[in-house]
Amino acid sequence: MSVLRWPIDPVVGTGSANKREILNIITLELIALVKEQYNLPWLGTHGIVHWSRVYDNGIKLAKQEDVNGRIVQLFSIFHDAGRTNEHWDRNHGKRGADLARELRKYCALDDSEFDLLTIACELHTQARTHDNLTVQACFDTDRLDLGRVGTVPDPDRLCTPLAMDPKTIDWAYRKSIVDDKLPATPFGLKKYWNE
Repeated sequence: MSVLRWPIDPVVGTGSANKREILNIITLELIALVKEQYNLPWLGTHGIVHWSRVYDNGIKLAKQEDVNGRIVQLFSIFHDAGRTNEHWDRNHGKRGADLARELRKYCALDDSEFDLLTIACELHTQARTHDNLTVQACFDTDRLDLGRVGTVPDPDRLCTPLAMDPKTIDWAYRKSIVDDKLPATPFGLKKYWNE
């Protein structure tokens, strides 16, 4: 399997929220390693199709000032990777964070960024919000994909200004009820293996 690597800098441009470009740090190798240990249907409710929409939501939300695009990208593949069922699974966030720790060398984050990633994974279903804007954005990326289970995201349960915007909620909801297949280029990857 070829390994695709991208530059570590999460953002290039002027720093203006309208001109920020997020660079991808997810690799095929990392996705394959996560897939090896994933216990649920790969294309199920909490599997890779959901993760790809969470990734897309994260790319959108990472355009906000002070949101780290690298963390929200990696959150998309780890937050539900430790699930043992498709229903209530209280400790799945901690297991997802533990998996991230096991695969730490594949995560192009410094130690403080990595700590935020694991906090976001551990708390994404336990906490209403967090004092860090990137962790808040991680929570929102998942909550914006509730349409897949028949729920319109509630702006009162979202954390960041962009996520609370009715246009963002509508965009994410429409994606979540229409996009039930893995896109041709998930996670911004130009290639993907055949299922």
